[in-house]
Amino acid sequence: MSKKAQEIAIPRKIVQNLLHHAQQTSKQEVCGLISSQNNTPYRVYPIKNTADQPERFFNLDAQQQIQAMAQMRDNHEQLFAIYHSHPTAPAIPSDTDIELSTYPEALTIIISLKTKGVLELRAYQMHGTQPVEIPLRLT
Repeated sequence: MSKKAQEIAIPRKIVQNLLHHAQQTSKQEVCGLISSQNNTPYRVYPIKNTADQPERFFNLDAQQQIQAMAQMRDNHEQLFAIYHSHPTAPAIPSDTDIELSTYPEALTIIISLKTKGVLELRAYQMHGTQPVEIPLRLT
């Protein structure tokens, strides 16, 4: 992927899965992985948040992450994105999100529940300390 902010098409079904997951546990950050096939987001893998303060941070459950990655491999899928929610903050990477980003080849997708009635979903390519927002287009 080039360093330019190139628009990414994301299926409406994937977005609905992400928003539904975020709303199920609206007071805590939810997290998980999104796989792709042929560079198209394909499947959502919700993963338990094991952070000490899940209302402020997220930590992917290691065992579930390993299982999801193995399932992706078995299904000929690739890691497309790591997602999490911000229950009370905008969909902008926090300093902690930037610091703990460990898969620079994957997008970081953040869902914000901060606004009443409107859910915000934004994607970023994490390169060093300067995340680059990637425009999303629903398909």
